[in-house]
Amino acid sequence: MSRFPRLSAAAGGCLFLTLGLGVCWPVFSLEPLPSPLTLQYALVLAEDLHPERVLADAALAQAQARRQQVAAREDVRVDLTAELRAIEPSEIAVDQTRNDSLARLSFSKQLYDFGRTTHAEEAAEAGLESRQWHLLEVRQQRRLDVMARFFDVLLADLEFARDNEALSVAFIRFDRASARNELGKVSDIEMLELESRYQQSRRRMNASRNRQRITRSQLAISLSRPLDLPSDLAMPVFETLREIEDIEVLLERALRDNPRLGVLRAELLAAQRQLQASEAEDNPVLRAELEAAAYRRELGGRNPLAAALVLELPLYTGNRVAAEVAEGRALIQQKQAELTAYEYALRQQLLDHWMELDRLRLQRDELQVTGDYRDLYLDRSRTLYEMDMATDLGDSMSQIADIQLERARNAFQIQLVHARVQALTGGGAGVRK
Repeated sequence: MSRFPRLSAAAGGCLFLTLGLGVCWPVFSLEPLPSPLTLQYALVLAEDLHPERVLADAALAQAQARRQQVAAREDVRVDLTAELRAIEPSEIAVDQTRNDSLARLSFSKQLYDFGRTTHAEEAAEAGLESRQWHLLEVRQQRRLDVMARFFDVLLADLEFARDNEALSVAFIRFDRASARNELGKVSDIEMLELESRYQQSRRRMNASRNRQRITRSQLAISLSRPLDLPSDLAMPVFETLREIEDIEVLLERALRDNPRLGVLRAELLAAQRQLQASEAEDNPVLRAELEAAAYRRELGGRNPLAAALVLELPLYTGNRVAAEVAEGRALIQQKQAELTAYEYALRQQLLDHWMELDRLRLQRDELQVTGDYRDLYLDRSRTLYEMDMATDLGDSMSQIADIQLERARNAFQIQLVHARVQALTGGGAGVRK
């Protein structure tokens, strides 16, 4: 039976949190996770409606709406006005009726505003591009997070196996020492030393068991299933990774295709275009108007049809435009600084990952040799144990478990760092099957 039973909703439905305005957010899905859970399937679930992904989608939708809103400034506006009016006519009016009702249909379209709308549309388009880059970045980070959480669970299981083996060895030694202590063959201080080691092993195993539960909870949350803790995970089999390019090639690609740089560059462009739009607020506006009206009382000053070409020239806007321009210039300065700072950080981060991969490959070779040595030493210890010439069989088995843990950690780190390099250079963050 699994040590980690899955929690599920009450029969008949899915639990929701109400966010307001009729919007409900599913806390978890009733679809159970497969057992064993594979890394490939977990990466598919990384695309599910995780809050980070939903926020990115919402920001993209807002940017699209903003672009449509700006583009709609030059749409034709049609207004229908109907008035039911009763008046007391003037004594000199020819028509003395009191019914002064009317209906008016008017058409208005902005023809040209000397750059105001054009720059605003360019700003909105750049804002939309930044949200598209951000969505790509979030998708990459979601996959990286799921990978890391998946590997954490596997490592926690290996740590538990190692610590459980060490606890068994410590208990056997302490138990034997207790029996020999009663016969006077082992001193009290030696027995207490072995008991201390046994208690330390118990503490380490309890900590590793707790880590099993913690890492499973973290993985379940990253998969948007906080109440469905995966019990069994399949150990992934990785294909051979291709040799990573030189750091100069990676830097060139990262400076061109990195999603975060794409976000910051688009935000900088949006700020620049918005500044131009703000500076154009003092420009004239040329508008065409057409009106058709029907009146209950016919008067000399009333026309059934009217057409006009209107030029509006702002004469005084106070400090509003100047304040918008100052704010826009400060925002450009901020975005430029953010872009430059991230370029510096990206260069260093990519170099760190590149050097880390080199270190991990050397460590992999070292662990391979150490593992081979431990395997041979374990065979030798088993042979001597059967001949009652050695008592370190337990130590050898614990060391084998420790080497297996370190080799798995090394393999997972290589996959993660390689995936992070791919993400930083604009590629996918997925791993091989």
